[in-house]
Amino acid sequence: MAACVLRRGLLSALNKYNKSNSLRALSFEYSDRHDIHRLRSLCAVCSLKTQHSRFLSSRNRPEGKVLETVGVFESLKQHGKYETGQLFLHSVFGYRGIVLFPWHARLYDRDVTPPAPESKPDSSGSPGSKEVKGKTHTYYQVLIDTRDCPHISQRSQTEAVTFLANHDDSRALYAIPGLDYVSHEDILPYNSSDQIPIQHELFERFLQYSPSKDSSSCPETPPFTARDTLRAWQEKNHPWLELSDVHRETTENIRVTVIPFYMGMREAQNSHVYWWRYCIRLENLGEEVVQLRERHWRIFSLSGTLETVRGRGVVGREPVLSKEQPAFQYSSHVSLQAPSGHMWGSYRLERASGTFFDIRIPPFSLESKKDDSPNGFLPGPFASLV
Repeated sequence: MAACVLRRGLLSALNKYNKSNSLRALSFEYSDRHDIHRLRSLCAVCSLKTQHSRFLSSRNRPEGKVLETVGVFESLKQHGKYETGQLFLHSVFGYRGIVLFPWHARLYDRDVTPPAPESKPDSSGSPGSKEVKGKTHTYYQVLIDTRDCPHISQRSQTEAVTFLANHDDSRALYAIPGLDYVSHEDILPYNSSDQIPIQHELFERFLQYSPSKDSSSCPETPPFTARDTLRAWQEKNHPWLELSDVHRETTENIRVTVIPFYMGMREAQNSHVYWWRYCIRLENLGEEVVQLRERHWRIFSLSGTLETVRGRGVVGREPVLSKEQPAFQYSSHVSLQAPSGHMWGSYRLERASGTFFDIRIPPFSLESKKDDSPNGFLPGPFASLV
């Protein structure tokens, strides 16, 4: 039986109408998201809910939305990587997307002690830091379907990939909406007969449908291939898009994953300013509902300065992490007047009982790159695509 690929945003919307039934589907995904056979069994539930919800009146249906079939699940890849053009459902945030190209990062997981000393230790240099060995892990540059962005905006920023603008204002940034980085285990692959299955401004500029690679004759090969514009864009912006290190640590069932990105250098008031962005995901691996209340950062610069930052929430929010919506992801930026440094810190969370506890943010390095030429920056998100 073909399994239905569900839009989690629509499940959340339908949840307001039929909370108990919808939550069974939501909690099912989180209980064992890597078991494809159980995912396929969801088809019967999906079909019933789709049929039932279509009979709801428009007054009772949230925004007139219903569950809908968008494709058929494929087998998870336990080995190897997904190819350019692979359609997928995000196993945590539920959006539809398509793979542009892979990145091979070094994952520094402070919850695991690797047996073999084959890779460099963590170089955070923060007080109390322990030696952590990195292992190679695959991430993907992806496009998010714009139809799903409104449904995930409260849990994940859809403008997380930012660039320095190519002009005199050293603090000017711009974002490419709907561009994301996704870990290999977050990919739930599917195929679709639709020649434009993803709605995004860059979809047809970056990818093309190739009938000779139709998935019906070769299910393991995506029917979409990269255009020359995608290859040129990737090559030109490689230094600013590259994902190299990932840092992860779990405290009291709350896992924090940090991915830093070097963005480049700008001159300001006769000094050099180096910029990084960092993407953070908080994920509740337990049963208890918690809410993020405060952040505490320590930022060390090679110039010898140590800055402490405290504040309420993150990016203006105080997200709730529950079993039904266990994750929150956001991006922010930091600048130093030195080519390197490192950051570490903690979040303060509140339990439903009103008690507080702190979780660690794994220390991570801020490293610049040799080529800081501004010629590598786009003057606008799509300027190189004309």
